[in-house]
Amino acid sequence: MKIKCMKLFLLCFSILFITSAYSQEITGTIRGSVIDELSEEPIIGAKVVLLNTNPLKRVLTDYDGQFKLANIPVGRHSIQVTYYGYKPIIISNLEVLTKELNLEVKMVDYVKNLGAINVKASKQDKLVNDLVTNSSRSFSIEESQRYAGSLGDVARMAQNFAGVQGADDSRNDIIVRGNSPTGVLYRLEGVDIPNPNHFANFGTTGGPVSMINPNMLAKSDFLTGAFPAEYGNANAGVFDLHLRNGNNQKYEFLAQMGFNGFEGMVEGPFSQNSKASFAINYRYSALKLLSLMGIKFGSSSIPKHQDATFKINIPTKNSLTTIFGLGGISEVELLA
Repeated sequence: MKIKCMKLFLLCFSILFITSAYSQEITGTIRGSVIDELSEEPIIGAKVVLLNTNPLKRVLTDYDGQFKLANIPVGRHSIQVTYYGYKPIIISNLEVLTKELNLEVKMVDYVKNLGAINVKASKQDKLVNDLVTNSSRSFSIEESQRYAGSLGDVARMAQNFAGVQGADDSRNDIIVRGNSPTGVLYRLEGVDIPNPNHFANFGTTGGPVSMINPNMLAKSDFLTGAFPAEYGNANAGVFDLHLRNGNNQKYEFLAQMGFNGFEGMVEGPFSQNSKASFAINYRYSALKLLSLMGIKFGSSSIPKHQDATFKINIPTKNSLTTIFGLGGISEVELLA
């Protein structure tokens, strides 16, 4: 009787064990590494996806290029490995058992042939001189007054351009691409100017205060190399300056004070029925004028300078007459 009871107990236990074993899903694991086929270096952040699962099982490779997909039902499965710049890889019919499946995935660079690409250069603005082809740029009156530290001086403004460097803050000599400042040429309306600066030294092209008034300038060119033949005396840089025409419709007046001095300007038409115009500008040393008003600067050596610029523009039906001028005087008494 005891033996029969024991057999019955073992039979019931076996049935319960087999039922419990079949009720739990048997799973496996896929792990491995993703490397570059040529360098065999690990690929960090590659995406490994177990296909045909809902939701998709996916992981990213770690710092060593390793990945691990766990709890995969036993059977045949496919994985996809992707990474930017590499060809996607699909590995099909992987047999997953209870034993871990270890893979080494080698990825190949993805190279795509593109069509021909044409690169064309274009200038942002048109130069005043059509004969100039490169190493140049144009600037306007607004630009000549925009840069910090330009002090209304085109030479100090040019120090902000690439390849141009100032020699000394007390003067406006400029060094263009390592060349001497004496090789810089100033031209005003096609006329060469040896040195358009107050307190200039012989044989130089710079000075402390410029006689060129930006309020009188039109769009002009600045060249740093490859000069056309008309700039034969230049071997460092060229300021090809142009004066603007006065307002030919109404009279306008300007008064201002700055580093270059007190100045006044008047422009307008010669008559209401004519398109002819004029523009005249005059400046006087600010320090000298303030010293005459009784302001003391602690020195008897006060620089005195004044300059004037004018342009008269007379268009007719078949011709154009232009009269312009630029002049200035400067002095300073260095008293002991």
